Amino acid sequence: MASSIRTKGWIALTTILSVLIIDQVIKVWIKTHMYWHESIRVTDWCYIYFTENNGMAFGMEIIGKLFLTTFRIAAVIAIGYYLYRFIKHGLKTGFIVCVSLILTGALGNIIDSVFYGVLFSESSHAQVATFLPKGGGYAPLLYGKVVDMFYFPIIDTTWPAWMPFVGGEHFIFFSPIFNFADAAISCGIIAMLLFYSRYLNESYQLIKKK
Repeated sequence: MASSIRTKGWIALTTILSVLIIDQVIKVWIKTHMYWHESIRVTDWCYIYFTENNGMAFGMEIIGKLFLTTFRIAAVIAIGYYLYRFIKHGLKTGFIVCVSLILTGALGNIIDSVFYGVLFSESSHAQVATFLPKGGGYAPLLYGKVVDMFYFPIIDTTWPAWMPFVGGEHFIFFSPIFNFADAAISCGIIAMLLFYSRYLNESYQLIKKK
């Protein structure tokens, strides 16, 4: 049992470190090599498009920046605590990986929100950001922007003119721009619901037992 717990712990730690490193390497490269809103075409439906946002996953803007950053930090602490409990109680390895992906995705975006404003200069259409600029960063601690770059306009078309209400309007299927951390969160949640939904009740019972 102890050996199984250690193995699950190492798997969780490996997942967290791997995803976090990949996420941050991509973001730092994008931030220091591309202009704001610069686009690199990979295919007709796949672009690297550099943008930044103050909000939640996929660029949603809902609530104030400071509250959002604080909420993210509290959420990561809570998820990390329950991940430890899930490992300790020997829940399925796949479920542990799903929770680790969700935790790491949230942590990756927290790093942007907390530190990027201090570590980087402002990105603009005319200027590529620099790391540790002499004049200081573009925002105070906790007020950094989250770097996004993956854009998949799978369908980019115009509605037929004969269609009521939307005829002639431009339509893009899947317009959100997201990052590797957002993808980790989404994959973790989707995999959990598809393959480990029956363990959600067990995990909920562990949470209730605090």
